[in-house]
This record gives sequence, C-alpha cells and structure tokens, in this order.
Amino acid sequence: MSGHSKWSTIKRKKGKADAERGKMFTRLIKEITVSAREGGGDPDGNPSLRTAILAAKGANMPAANIDRAIKKGTGELPGVSYEEIKYEGYGPGGVAVLVETLTDNKNRCVSEIRHIFTDNGGNLGEVGCVGWMFDKKGIIQVEKGKADEEDLMMTVLDAGASDMSTEDDYYEVVTPFNKFEVVKQALDQKKIPYITAEITMVPQTTVKLEGKQAEQMIRMMEELEDHDDVQKVFANFDIDTEIMEKLSA
Repeated sequence: MSGHSKWSTIKRKKGKADAERGKMFTRLIKEITVSAREGGGDPDGNPSLRTAILAAKGANMPAANIDRAIKKGTGELPGVSYEEIKYEGYGPGGVAVLVETLTDNKNRCVSEIRHIFTDNGGNLGEVGCVGWMFDKKGIIQVEKGKADEEDLMMTVLDAGASDMSTEDDYYEVVTPFNKFEVVKQALDQKKIPYITAEITMVPQTTVKLEGKQAEQMIRMMEELEDHDDVQKVFANFDIDTEIMEKLSA
C-alpha cells in the first residue's frame, strides 16, 4: 500500500476525510454536475456520472440534491459553470503531486494552488511533468470479517481484478481502470460490502520522506484537500504510518 493510500486510510479512521458534511456535499454536487454536462444525465450510459451518484448515495446525500445536480449539468436548471482543471507539480523531496479541481474562477484557483505548493516546499510544474508516474486504477477496500479471504479473492480475480493484498484490518483490491465497474458488480452480486470503492491514480514508485519534509508534505496535503475547488489529490510520498498518524492528529 502506497504512502498516499495509508494517508487516506488514516484520515478515514480518524473521521478527518471530508469531515464537514457541507463541504463533502459541495464536492460531490460539482462532480455530478460536470459528469452530467459532459456525458449526459443518464447514469446507465454515463459511467462517470454513475460512479459520482454512487459516491453521493454512500454519503447519504438526499435524492433531490442528486437530481438537482444532474439537471444543472444537463441545462434543465440554471447553475454555475465549472471548469475541470488538473495541476501537476512537486512537493518536498521531489514528491510527485497531481491535483484535480473543478472551479468557476481559473485565475483564482491556479494562484491559490501555486501558493499552497510554494508555501510547503514544493513548486507547481507544467502539465505532464509528473502525470506519467501514475496509473489510473480502481481501488476497493473490504473490511476483514465481512468476507472470507479465499472467497473474496476468487470473486474479484474472476471478475478481472489485478491484485488483492491484506492490510491491518481490511483487504485491498486493485483493478484495471476498465474492470472497476465489473469487479464492483461482482461484489454486489455476492453481497460483499466494501468500505470504499474509487477510481484513483496509483504511483509507479514512491519517495520516502522523514522529518521536516514529512511535516511539509502532510501540511500540503491537508491544505490542498481543504481547498474549495480541489476534488482529489494524488501523490507518491511514503511516510511511516506512526509518523503519519502523529502528524495528522
């Protein structure tokens, strides 16, 4: 499991990931609206919209909010026009960082993202400077005790998963991007619940950080993820779990 994956897990356990309900809903609504605008309002024919709706339902978002977000995307209701912009750069120690944003003010967004990078020992780079270091994959986490390990492994591998590992208190299933929905459906059919299921960017290599650089990296991650325009952040840092838990306390 990569350092960034450990970071996400620690946040989830501590209830820090999108702890503010309003902020989480805002991010999900933006994602639904943009997905509907780009691929249409029918989730059956729009995989990105379907994934966004499932995430919203998993966060207990009311159906009326979801429907309204879809209609804003398709133009049936008036709404803010969001632009999807991805930023790439380097964190402390040369860590590769990808930032996905949805914003209604490009100039403000890039200025504030650049400030977060430079303020934490990093620098914003050109598009493509670090993207090649990541592979788009599906990650599904299943809590131990909710599924038999052998049965789970057979189910996900038969459905097209590429790997399954055992972590402290859960199993982590990795899928190719184009097999993510198939593997999720296989788990649903077997009634195997999962903690999280998302499309993410998995780093090919990681950069070990300690001391001040580790502190700067965690602070950068927190500031980026707290930014109103930021949807997702990916990075290839590796920080010991004990240090990460202390820094994110």
